[in-house]
Amino acid sequence: MFVASITVLCLYALVMKNHCLLQAVCSSRVLNEKKLQEVDSLWKEFETPEKANKIVKLKHFEKFQDTTEALAASTALVEGKLSKNLKKILKKIVAKDAHEQLAVADAKLGGVIKDKLNLSCIHSPMVTELMRGIRSQIEGLITGLPSREMAAMCLGLAHSLSRYKLKFSPDKVDTMIIQAISLLDDLDKELNNYIMRCREWYGWHFPELGKIITDNLTYCKCVRKVGDRSNFASSDVSDILPEEIEEDVKAAAEISMGTEVSEEDINNIIHLCDQVIEISEYRTQLYDYLKNRMMAIAPNLTVMVGELVGARLIAHAGSLLNLAKHPASTVQLLGAEKALFRALKTKRDTPKFGLIYHASLVGQTNAKNKGKISRMLAAKTALTIRYDALGENTSAEMGAENRLKVETRLRLLEERGIRRISGTGKALAKTDKYQNKSEVKVFDPSGDSTLPVVSKKRKIQEVEEQDTEVPVKAKKFKAEMKEGTAVEDDEPVKKKKKKKNKEKQAEEEEVLNEELPTSPTVENAEKKKKKKKKVKEEDED
Repeated sequence: MFVASITVLCLYALVMKNHCLLQAVCSSRVLNEKKLQEVDSLWKEFETPEKANKIVKLKHFEKFQDTTEALAASTALVEGKLSKNLKKILKKIVAKDAHEQLAVADAKLGGVIKDKLNLSCIHSPMVTELMRGIRSQIEGLITGLPSREMAAMCLGLAHSLSRYKLKFSPDKVDTMIIQAISLLDDLDKELNNYIMRCREWYGWHFPELGKIITDNLTYCKCVRKVGDRSNFASSDVSDILPEEIEEDVKAAAEISMGTEVSEEDINNIIHLCDQVIEISEYRTQLYDYLKNRMMAIAPNLTVMVGELVGARLIAHAGSLLNLAKHPASTVQLLGAEKALFRALKTKRDTPKFGLIYHASLVGQTNAKNKGKISRMLAAKTALTIRYDALGENTSAEMGAENRLKVETRLRLLEERGIRRISGTGKALAKTDKYQNKSEVKVFDPSGDSTLPVVSKKRKIQEVEEQDTEVPVKAKKFKAEMKEGTAVEDDEPVKKKKKKKNKEKQAEEEEVLNEELPTSPTVENAEKKKKKKKKVKEEDED
């Protein structure tokens, strides 16, 4: 078994006395393969240089011509690529013993060697322990290398490799975007302060100009060109203002109510206008730079949410790779952390969006559907971020497809149709027939009545009076019955008249029973009447 030590073929920088940097590649051959099977105790075989020489033996040693060649070889090994020098050495030395295996420390590089040279490579924990042992006893395995020179070599190569990585680091591009969007926000704040100060300062001299010209940059250009308001009548500002606005400005300058200022004040105001115009031009240039960088690094993210929102998301996460690690729910709430934790602490509704609120798709929806659209947009944006950060393709087709899906969903929510989109978004949307359902209001005629409204208290009193009328009628009936019995006792009446009177009384009782409700007082009165009738009949007999 051949061993390519220190990331396949070991790289060393040798600093000689004449300060000439030399590089070398070495390969080793394993002598005792049985001891390699014991991975846990393999470190014991490399405790001393003598033990290490019993396990491995130097097979070949070759120097590099200069530092540039060594750095190119080392960067190729780090990136998992096969350099030209390494390819030549493998063909020259290892191909002779093609039946044996080549132990490599990098599995990716081993796959490249196997594909291009058709050599069987092995990568396992045993190989990792073997590489660690070779590195620990490298001075004993390669003779003629002092320890000081070896340390200086390692340090020099490490510095060169670090500078190379820093120069071509992909994270550095993210840093440029973060710095650009931060500077753009700072420029916006400074421009707002400068423009506000310019309008307020020149407003003392010509206050009517601020109401006529609303654009800030046009306002500053006009002030810088004209200066004092008395010069508006003789100056030509047609290249800055339209004809109608120019006439309004000249008319207002003649009847202006502003105060008079000195030439020194006008010069300072003009200098401030120059600063505003320069910063505005630099901001436009910076925005174009940011737009181009975003389209080059994250084209799908730019198509989904725009270059400004995408750059702010990257800046908030720290890098594009860190942003790709966040789930869709985190992407949706990036920038609203304070509101989220405040809502969780006070047990209120959590926010629905953060920086993604400024995207064009969320801005063009109504307030009712903003939460739904922001949630779907965050889900699709998370996919595009991972595609940009981890994918090899640089096209923006995926972002365009996902944006189309979100726009279709937005259209469905606005139309309020009962439709669904499949997971692939290829289902055809079917529109329902529109039906106008209006509420028909009927006229209430109770409002036309002229009768006074009876209060609740009066109704209750009437009901109580009806209840009290029943026992009064029963008392009157008792009194009449008593008078009838007194007449019968004083004057004797014939039997025919008695029968007639009985029939009349029976009819009256039936009428009373029908009119009066059944109550305990009425029942007692009827029982007393029956008893009296029985007593009268017995007396007559």
